[in-house]
Amino acid sequence: MLVAERYEKIVQLVNERGSIRVSELSALCEVTEETIRRDLDRLEEAGRLRRSHGGAVSVKDEQPELPFSEREIMHAEEKRRIAEEAVKLIQPNDRILLDASSTAWYMAARLPDVPLTVLTNSIRVATELSGKEKIDVISTGGLLAKRSLSYVGPLAERSLEAYYVDKLFLSCKGVHFSRGVSESNELQARVKQKMVDIADQVVLLADASKFGQQAFTHVMDLKQVGRMITDRGIEDKALAGLAELSIPVTTV
Repeated sequence: MLVAERYEKIVQLVNERGSIRVSELSALCEVTEETIRRDLDRLEEAGRLRRSHGGAVSVKDEQPELPFSEREIMHAEEKRRIAEEAVKLIQPNDRILLDASSTAWYMAARLPDVPLTVLTNSIRVATELSGKEKIDVISTGGLLAKRSLSYVGPLAERSLEAYYVDKLFLSCKGVHFSRGVSESNELQARVKQKMVDIADQVVLLADASKFGQQAFTHVMDLKQVGRMITDRGIEDKALAGLAELSIPVTTV
C-alpha cells in the first residue's frame, strides 16, 4: 500500500468509526504502531483528523470555534448579568477556576480586588486580572488555541491535574437534558473535563440560547453540575427539567 493510500484509508476508518486506536490502525494497515503515529501526526497537521490519547478522532462533524471577538458580543447583556451573579458566589481566599468563555472574562472584569487564587486557561482572563494586586493568577499554559485565546492540549490538561479548587465557573456550547453539557471540539472539551474533575463545586454559566443544543463533544453529565446561572429567557420546560435533577438555578 502506498503512503497516500494508507493516509486515505486511515481518514476513512476514523470518519466511519468516529474514533480509533493506534493498535487497531496498525493491524488494519499492516504497518507498525510507530508508523501509524507518524501518519496521524501528519494527518493532524493537515487538519484531516485530531490526535487523541492512544489514537485519533474524526473532525468530520466538528464545529470550528468562534473567535473570542465574536463570542464576547453574542448575548452580551445576558452574559454580563450572569457574570455579576456568579461573582456573588465567591468569598475571599477562595480558590477558583475560570474557563476561557466570554462569560468568565466578564466575571474577571467584575471580580473585586480581594485575596483569591484564580486558575485559568484563558489569556483574556489572566490579562484582565493582572492589575488586581490581591489576586494570585495561575495560567495553565499549553497549546494556544488562537481563535478562543485559550490554552488546550496535553500540557494544559496535565497542569490542571496539579491543583484542586473550591469552585469552577465554566460555560459551554450546549446544554441537553439527555446528552448533557457539550463543547464544539474535543480539545476544549478535554480541558473542561479535567476542570470538572478538580473542582469541589461546578457552577455552569449558560445563557438561555444554550439549552436544547448538542455540540460536537461531550463534557459532562448534568448531574455533575452543582449550580446553574442563566438568564430570564430560559423556557419554563427547561427550568422544570433542572428542578427534576435537583440543580439549583438562578435566573438574572
